[in-house]
Amino acid sequence: MKFAPLAAALVLATTSAAALADNHSEQAEAVAKPSIDMSIEQLVADERSKAILEKHLPGISSHPSYGQFKSMTLVQLQPWSGGMITDEGIAMIKADLEAIEQE
Repeated sequence: MKFAPLAAALVLATTSAAALADNHSEQAEAVAKPSIDMSIEQLVADERSKAILEKHLPGISSHPSYGQFKSMTLVQLQPWSGGMITDEGIAMIKADLEAIEQE
């Protein structure tokens, strides 16, 4: 009986570690699937999604104000883009990003 609390703690620790590993795996998978809901910085960090952004918004990753808007999503940046980011453009980028997921 002296070891019952220790055994319970080990079972809990093992279960928690497994749950954390599963959660980490889900997060890694989420990162591997670029989405229109990600920040511009996250999209630029992935070469596949960066190419899509550059295709539709040439020079976005090297824009002089990149540091100011990189934490925003395209939808958040749209009102400040002076018409450069349109609903149609976002729809095309979204479609291209979704095509990556199917590869």
